[in-house]
Amino acid sequence: MHAKRTDSTAPAKNLPAPAASQFYSYSNLARDAAESASLAEEVALAIAYNGISQAVMLVSPTDLEDFIVGFTLGSGIIISPDEIYDIKLGGRGSAQTAEVEITSRAFWNLKTQRRQMAGTSGCGLCGVEAVEQALPKLNVLPGAPLPPVEWLDGLRQRISEFQPLGQHCGAVHAAVFMNDKGQLLLGREDIGRHNALDKLIGALIRQNISTTGGLAIVTSRCSLELIQKVLRAGIQTLVSLSSPTGLALQWARRHNLNLIHLPQKSAPRVYSPAMENPA
Repeated sequence: MHAKRTDSTAPAKNLPAPAASQFYSYSNLARDAAESASLAEEVALAIAYNGISQAVMLVSPTDLEDFIVGFTLGSGIIISPDEIYDIKLGGRGSAQTAEVEITSRAFWNLKTQRRQMAGTSGCGLCGVEAVEQALPKLNVLPGAPLPPVEWLDGLRQRISEFQPLGQHCGAVHAAVFMNDKGQLLLGREDIGRHNALDKLIGALIRQNISTTGGLAIVTSRCSLELIQKVLRAGIQTLVSLSSPTGLALQWARRHNLNLIHLPQKSAPRVYSPAMENPA
């Protein structure tokens, strides 16, 4: 019998971590003046499942519970949020820890595919030891209508309110969710583009927000690991402010994911689904 599940929306205890940004002094090359600038912070987060260390990720020190839920689902460690029983955060300063309790089934699956990951802010597949782990079999989505074009009008400007850290000091990516009415609901930021998406997915789960008919928006380049994360989360439309890679596009089409690129100075480009009779 499984232990009683802790409510995933309850805040986990967290010991002091750096603020999301702090001020640092600098001088110009002539060294005739000293000033200060706010820089984004990052911490090393060591993640353990049922007492066994699994990964160390470099993340922005905000919304860490959201990140753990999204990372655990998006990495394929669990197939349902119900498989997380508890999350306990700890550590001090730039060294943070997360003790995650998961079901026996999920833990057994994790042990059979075990890999140590030295995570970085720029890579989403670090430590993967086999092609099968990098290119897993994922469920094909049922398919969903494309969003109305007016939902994307002025989107680059409208999502700025969900990027307070980016507006303040830069150096971070954002992931934002729009619901089935075209309303921007929430966003998450991180130094890592995949971390930001993990945080967004985790926040949607922890706040019980339905993703049906909605879409995720990422400010970063769109490569394979982002496609895999939204597929596992069941989000049917992904909008990227930067171009997708060829492999990301292939996976989107193969799995019925709507994939849209929003260029800076031209109309939205629908890469998936493919046009049936292109000119």
